[in-house]
Amino acid sequence: MYLKPYNNIILFDGVCNLCNESVKFIIKKDKKAHFKFTSLQSEMGQTLIRSCQNDLDSTKQQSVILIKNNKAYTHSTAALLIAKHLSFPWNLLYAGILIPKFIRDGIYNIIAKNRYKWFGKVSDACLLPNKEFNSRFL
Repeated sequence: MYLKPYNNIILFDGVCNLCNESVKFIIKKDKKAHFKFTSLQSEMGQTLIRSCQNDLDSTKQQSVILIKNNKAYTHSTAALLIAKHLSFPWNLLYAGILIPKFIRDGIYNIIAKNRYKWFGKVSDACLLPNKEFNSRFL
C-alpha cells in the first residue's frame, strides 16, 4: 500500500494515562504546532504502523512512535526527537541523545513496561481532543 509522505506524526497509546498526559504536555509546549497525533489503536495509527513495518519490531509493545519523513522512530530516540521541537527549556532534553542508546532505551523500557501499573489506564477509549486542538489529531 502506498501512503503519501507522513511527517512529524506522534502515535501514542490511547489508553495509557502517562501517554495521554504526555500528548497534552506536547501540545502545550509545541508552540509551532510541529506535531500531529493519532493513537496506536486507531485505524489511522494501524495504517501508519503497517506502512512503517520495516522500521518497527512488531513483537515489542510500543508506547510512542514518531514518524518523520516516513521513517519510524521509537523508544528514547522518538522521545528525544519530540523534545527537540518543544519550547525552551524542554528542547534542552534533546542533549540526552548523546547518552548511548542502550542506556537511554533501558530506562525508557522500564518506564514503558510499568506505565499501566504506575500511571493506570484511562479506559478503552482514546484521548479526544477539544475543539481548539482538533486539527492536531488525525
